Amino acid sequence: MTSPIRDSAPTPGPTADPTPPPGCPAHSGQAPAGPGLESLHGPEFAADPAATYARLREHGRIAPVELAPGVPVSLVTSYQTALDILRAPETFSKDARHWQALADGTIPMDNPVVPMMMYRPNALCSDGEEHHRLRSAISDTLDRLDIHALRRYVERSADFLIDLFGPRGEADLLKEYSARLPLLVFNQLFGCPPELSDKLVRALSALFDVTEDSEQANALLAETLFQLIALKREDPGPDMTSWLIAHPAELTDEELIHQIVVLVGAGTQPQQNLICNGLLLLLSDERFRGDLAGGTMLIGDALNEVLWKDPPLANFCVHYPRHDATVDGHRLAKGDPVVISLAAANNDPYLLSNRRGNRAHLAWSAGPHTCPAKDPAQLIASVAVEKLLDRLPDLELAVPAEELEWRPGPFHRALAALPVRFPRTAAKSDEALAEMAAAATAAISGAVGRTPTVSGADAPGDGPDETVADTASATTEPEPRPESGAEHEARRRWWKSLAQWWRRG
Repeated sequence: MTSPIRDSAPTPGPTADPTPPPGCPAHSGQAPAGPGLESLHGPEFAADPAATYARLREHGRIAPVELAPGVPVSLVTSYQTALDILRAPETFSKDARHWQALADGTIPMDNPVVPMMMYRPNALCSDGEEHHRLRSAISDTLDRLDIHALRRYVERSADFLIDLFGPRGEADLLKEYSARLPLLVFNQLFGCPPELSDKLVRALSALFDVTEDSEQANALLAETLFQLIALKREDPGPDMTSWLIAHPAELTDEELIHQIVVLVGAGTQPQQNLICNGLLLLLSDERFRGDLAGGTMLIGDALNEVLWKDPPLANFCVHYPRHDATVDGHRLAKGDPVVISLAAANNDPYLLSNRRGNRAHLAWSAGPHTCPAKDPAQLIASVAVEKLLDRLPDLELAVPAEELEWRPGPFHRALAALPVRFPRTAAKSDEALAEMAAAATAAISGAVGRTPTVSGADAPGDGPDETVADTASATTEPEPRPESGAEHEARRRWWKSLAQWWRRG
């Protein structure tokens, strides 16, 4: 089979196609940025991305779009073309240092999408041997997780959150559940004190939303991760941050920061979107509600439908042609960004319509940069949805699904809120919640890292002296050990502070 990707450098002689000069719109196959391009950064796109993708398909398998004001890119909307590019690292690089418009200042560093697209010394933005070295540190670290212990921790954390809002009979499942559950898991896996975790989540939210303060959010992200790494170098524990530090790849502090950026970025915003989008589907689509009520459809199948239809990362996987190339008849200039629309490719009209049980979607990408954390990510989302529906079987949307709002942004598919109602549950005191959560966490903490503890009873973020990291041996896999009375009391205070903080929020 002839490859659809070919070099498009002109051949000497009279038969060569004329090559437009650099800077000419025809040189990259793109129109100038402006009103003529479909926008992926406004509320209209967020409200109905499918309509935008349908119009873009009129251009063929690749179309010019404006990712942010002044940032034109080529968007791949075809499933097969996306696969061809994702599997062609010899032609398409992930290294944003190839991005010519950024290098020459045409696109300024303070453009809001730059922090999501710029080069970072991590596995996502590297190629070849460097990619292999950096990815091995991530993959080996993920392999050390005890998946059964992780499941138990997600279940206990979900129970804790449900007990907080259950007595009210109503909740915003985005703010009070889908966003907070990954935060608790992150604290556990990375050994991250709550005040640092809160900063990371705020910074990542700004980057995914492509807000005007993206540059400041990027600086806050780096500063916060530097603090976490310094903490773990001084006092390591059985957590992923410490494991990355000790890995034979011998990552520098800068490399450590940016490996964690990849892991945290994938484990917070996309994770909450997967949980939220899955819950929306289950609560609004009669096909799924009926199957769940009859016990004939697994929650995993419903989440699989979300990964096909509304993947939490809708447009990403940025690539940069190493040289001028032609793909499916579209001219792609060296160094001009090519973005894979995972959502459009998954919903390519040429694909078979019956996708039930088919897991060949591109939500986890493909090729050498396939997401290495897809198994834990799917587990967390599945347990989150399963636990919520088990505890609140009469859960229903508080507003019609068509009235829900979606957050603008070119990269994600993210609800602004998910209001629900349900019969009220019995109330539990903060003290009782804290005791149950502390006991459950202590029972599994040796397998996936220890939850940070606090030295006082103030809520997280309220004072400078409230948290210290709970630690264990850094050199070998720690054996679970009996928790002392002082450790249990510190852990209990942390959970109580968290309950008080979130009840106020």
